[in-house]
Amino acid sequence: MGKLTRRARAKADHFAYSAAREWPVAASGVGVVLGVATILPSAFGIALSVLALALGTTTFVRDLRLLRARWAGYEFSAIAAPFPTAELPPPPAYPGAAYLSVPARGTALVSDVIDEALTAGNFRIVVAEEPYRLPPKLKATAPHVLPLRAKGRLLFNGAIVGMRGEPLPAAGAAPAPIRLHRARFFDAVCSNELSTLRITKTDTGEEYDLRREELADSSGSLRTLASSELADLVGVSTIAFTSDGKLVVVRQSGRNSASALLLAPSGSGSLEPQDLDTPDGGRRRMLHTAVIAGMERELREETGLLPGEISSTRLTGFARWMERGAKPEFLGITELSVDSASLLTRRTRGAEKLYSAGTTMLDVDLAALGEDLSGGADLADAPSLPPRLRDDASLPLLLCLRAAALRRSFHR
Repeated sequence: MGKLTRRARAKADHFAYSAAREWPVAASGVGVVLGVATILPSAFGIALSVLALALGTTTFVRDLRLLRARWAGYEFSAIAAPFPTAELPPPPAYPGAAYLSVPARGTALVSDVIDEALTAGNFRIVVAEEPYRLPPKLKATAPHVLPLRAKGRLLFNGAIVGMRGEPLPAAGAAPAPIRLHRARFFDAVCSNELSTLRITKTDTGEEYDLRREELADSSGSLRTLASSELADLVGVSTIAFTSDGKLVVVRQSGRNSASALLLAPSGSGSLEPQDLDTPDGGRRRMLHTAVIAGMERELREETGLLPGEISSTRLTGFARWMERGAKPEFLGITELSVDSASLLTRRTRGAEKLYSAGTTMLDVDLAALGEDLSGGADLADAPSLPPRLRDDASLPLLLCLRAAALRRSFHR
C-alpha cells in the first residue's frame, strides 16, 4: 500500500503543479460541468443552462486546443557533450576558482579559497519573504519538462531552499548576508535541470540552450548566484566515518533523479525549510548551522542513524554543479559514535526506500588522498582512492572526499 500511496502522491504533485499554471483551462472545464449540472426540468432553467453550457463548451474546446498546441510546441534533445567550461569562465568574484571535471560523473566549479573561508563560520543568512517564481520563459516549457524528467522515476514536489549570494571571503570586514528563498522541487526541475537539454521551438526552429542563455552574464562569465534567475536549490552532502574508521556510502537506486546507481555520500540531498529552524522553534541565523542541520537530517534519513550517534559535523567545502544549472553544493564530514557492524543492520525508512539500495562501508585514507591531490593528482585517478570509489562514486561523493582530504578535517 505504501508504494501505491507514494506513486499517487507523485502523480498528484505533477498534476497540481501543471494545473496551477493552466488554471484558465481548468476554469473552463468547471464551467462546462456546472452548465451540465444546472440543467433542470424547467423551461427557465433549461434556457439559461443550455446557453451557459454552449458558451462554456466553446471556451473549453478553444483553450484545450491552445493548450495542446503550446505543449506540443517544443522539442527536447539531450546534450551529451561535456560541459563547455572553456566557453564560460568562472565569475571574477570567485577567488582561485577552477573547474573540476570527472568523466561520466560531471563538472564542478571549486575554489580552495572559498572553502577556507567557510571554515570560519561567519556567514549570516536572511530568508526572502516571497517564494521563488519561475521566469515566464521557463514556465512555458514546464508542462513538457516534468513528464520528461519523471519518466521511470517518482518525483515529489517537496519544499526546498534556494540561494542568492556567495560565501566569498571578505578581508577585514564581515561578509554580506547570504539571501535564501523558499521554492519547490519542481521549480528546480524546470530551471536548473534544463542544463542538459536543448529546447527547440517546433514552429520557428529557434533553439534555447540554458547554459548560454541563463548561466552566462553580460561579460560571458558564469553568473554569480546573486544574479541568477534559476531556483538554485542548495545541495547538502556529508561523508560520515564510523567509530572504527569506515567510510559510509549509500548505494543509489535507479529512481534517483541525479547520479542514479552510483555511490552517494553518507547523507546527500537538498536543504529544506525545516533546516532553517532550531529545535526550539527559532530561526537559524548562520549559514553553517543551517547547512549542517540539512546534512545531518539527510544522513539520518538515508542510514537509519539516531541523533545521538552523530558526534560532530564540519563544513569543509563549497562547489557549483554545472550540469545541474550551476546550483550550489555544500560539502561536509561527520564523525559517528557507532561502529560499522552496528550501522550495517540499520534500514532506511519511508520514502528513502525508493532511492537507496543500502549502505556500504569502505576504507579511505584521507591524509594520503590529501597528499595525492596536493601533489597534482587528478581526483578520480588519485593512487590512494579505492578502486570502488574511482569507478562508482558520484560527483558529490568525490567532491566531499576532495574537500575533506584537502582540509584535513580528520586524519585517518
